[in-house]
Amino acid sequence: MHGVVTVNRRGRKTSPDKEVSHTPVLLHEVVSLLAPRPGGRYIDGTVGLGGHAVALLTAAGEGASLLAIDADPDALAVARQRLASFGERVTLVQANFATLQEVASSTGYQQVSGVLLDLGVSSLQFGPRGRGFTFSWDQPLDMRMDPSLPVSAREIVNDWEEQDLAGVIYQYGEERRSRAIARSIVRARPLMTTAELARAVEQAVGGAGSRIHPATRTFQALRIAVNRELDSLTSALRQAHDLLDVPGGRLAVISYHSLEDRIVKGFFRQAARDCLCPPELPVCRCGHRATVRLVTHGAIQPSPTELAANPRARSARLRVAERLAENASGPS
Repeated sequence: MHGVVTVNRRGRKTSPDKEVSHTPVLLHEVVSLLAPRPGGRYIDGTVGLGGHAVALLTAAGEGASLLAIDADPDALAVARQRLASFGERVTLVQANFATLQEVASSTGYQQVSGVLLDLGVSSLQFGPRGRGFTFSWDQPLDMRMDPSLPVSAREIVNDWEEQDLAGVIYQYGEERRSRAIARSIVRARPLMTTAELARAVEQAVGGAGSRIHPATRTFQALRIAVNRELDSLTSALRQAHDLLDVPGGRLAVISYHSLEDRIVKGFFRQAARDCLCPPELPVCRCGHRATVRLVTHGAIQPSPTELAANPRARSARLRVAERLAENASGPS
């Protein structure tokens, strides 16, 4: 969902084209590798501002349809307007992709030609009217993609024990200074805004000596914890896999940090193997057979041209897999 967005800072109601200018990440690669076709049925499990969805339906041509899902009602509202010209070819649903199969079943998308999961936070959420996902704007601490979720970043930052807070920052932010940061946060309580949180992190670790802001990993960790992103991704991958047409349905996933990419890579590799037994066993006992082939061997990254136009795409990684026929044998 990452891209380039310009938001009307006066907050006036304008058309989507005037209010939001969105450039989807790895757009050419996604369309090329999902290979949408006339009459195909597709799911965008993280539709965001609708950029990938528009490109997929346009490339697919006559008769193709798309189920567009997003947890954020504000992003979904933008996508709804952007996709309005496709009429009944688009079904939009506010939901977390952790409920992908349930939503697909209720909307008639039980078997589909392709699924796209573009992970992370949309550029709309990173803007001045976002919900505290970034320290670039001083906003109330929230970080909920779905505003109805019961726990926001404010509760985690102000209510959790120091040890638990440090654990989240270390696990989800891969931040080696997590204990010092958690200690600084606890001392600075109550923290109500993104600027206050960023200052607390800077007081713990300093503000120089790194190419990224010192609060970046802490903000990432809190966002992941609030939205249960990694658990949702693990669940969504299996559900998306099971929804694909056999054979030939394709699953494309764009990740933005190592924790996400590790989960996607592991899932694809396991699904592409014929045996999961320990290597010391002389004979396969698990009976597992490959259900996908890897369309991408290794992750596809943005080109230098794309990075020049959209530097925020630098961490994007695209992986694609294709469903095999039943009982087909994959690479071991």
